Amino acid sequence: MRRWLPRPSARRRDALRTNLWLVPTLEVAAAVVLFVVTYTIDQAAYRGDITLPGWVNNGSADAARQILTGIAAAVITVMGLVFSITIVALTLASTQFGPRMLRNFISDRGTQVTLGTFVATFVYAVLVLGSIAHGPKGDFVPHLSITVALALVLASLVVLIYFIHHMAKSIQLPEVIASIANDLAGAIDAEAISADGSRKAGRERGPSVAELERRMDESGAMIPAPRSGYLQFVAYDVLVDIASQADAVVRFLFRPGHFVVQGLPLATVWPADAANEVARELEHAHFTGPHRTLSQDLTFAIDQLVEIAIRALSPAVNDTFTALTCIDWLSDGLCKITALWDPNLIHRDAEGRVRIIAAEVRYERFIERSFDKIRQASRRMPAVMIRQIDALTRIAAYATTPRQRAALRAQAQMILRASDESVPEPQDRLDVSRRFELFEAVIAPVSGERALAPVERPAETAT
Repeated sequence: MRRWLPRPSARRRDALRTNLWLVPTLEVAAAVVLFVVTYTIDQAAYRGDITLPGWVNNGSADAARQILTGIAAAVITVMGLVFSITIVALTLASTQFGPRMLRNFISDRGTQVTLGTFVATFVYAVLVLGSIAHGPKGDFVPHLSITVALALVLASLVVLIYFIHHMAKSIQLPEVIASIANDLAGAIDAEAISADGSRKAGRERGPSVAELERRMDESGAMIPAPRSGYLQFVAYDVLVDIASQADAVVRFLFRPGHFVVQGLPLATVWPADAANEVARELEHAHFTGPHRTLSQDLTFAIDQLVEIAIRALSPAVNDTFTALTCIDWLSDGLCKITALWDPNLIHRDAEGRVRIIAAEVRYERFIERSFDKIRQASRRMPAVMIRQIDALTRIAAYATTPRQRAALRAQAQMILRASDESVPEPQDRLDVSRRFELFEAVIAPVSGERALAPVERPAETAT
């Protein structure tokens, strides 16, 4: 019998954050609860059990209906305006920043709270309007509820002013870029904490990783992907339980962010006779979807920043300063990755036996994704080349391994070659060369480390 496994909290939080219905629904529910409370108090005041303060609205039933009808009509009109502004902002984000930026705007809490406030105020006003009725002591007028409805209108007005300011601020490119960079920084910190926590298992038992990989290559069984889409999340802790129960080892062939095709291999299992049991449970431990997410996929945020940069460098836009801003924030994220990134690819059970071998995430890949496309789009642009080398210099200050230094030096050398080949002005090439020399001073190998071969430089720019 297939056992149910709860979805990972990180995956659930991401799904709940990137929608426009959750916060408005919660606010509407709060409005209904508020109405029940105020209606109960109004009923007690109507029966004479309590006396309401003097500042509570004391109008007639007809006046109350007019007030509530006006509130409902005004709020629903403004709510339509808010929806229109939101759609315009989403359209602008799609055309100017790229379609992948839409999720960032949809997940914006300011927009969600604004929509929810107006919907909740409208629902509350309609409920209060429907509660006005003729009773044994004359017309029942919910005076306290009407007063609260007027207070909600004032609160909605404050939220509307905030929303206009917030939207005008949030669609500015520097704000968008900084927001993506902050998401990347948060994801890096979360991955670092997760990796540190998963290494506290202590003892190690059983065959080595190299031996297990050899056995998988010789006699392992492939598990096909149950559906096509982007791999969004892998619950390694759940996978460890599944593999332990089947006394098997699972090697994932893809990492979050990769596209998997239904029917093609997703993972390898050893021993082969455990493949059917693992395949039945594997569906509960990984998630695929039509789009990428930032959870466990740091390159997604990097790709977003790169996309904005290369759009800015296109001939149709020609916005060099936006590209420079993207490079600055990319360097910030890469500095954190260089200092903190140490993914845990081997996951063991409580006894210390290897159960999960995750797909490797190479440090070089982060550097390539961050610089390759911008470098290719910035040929004949010395200002962008200089800023890229400056970014590599900042990152180099955090590099501690030969592998990291080699990846950074390779990028700097490619930028220098691109400058020599595409920039016609000698002085501009000299400026790029000087920045490269500063980079080399920072990235200089430590004692005993083998240095890479120097780049061949034309005689004109070697001075």
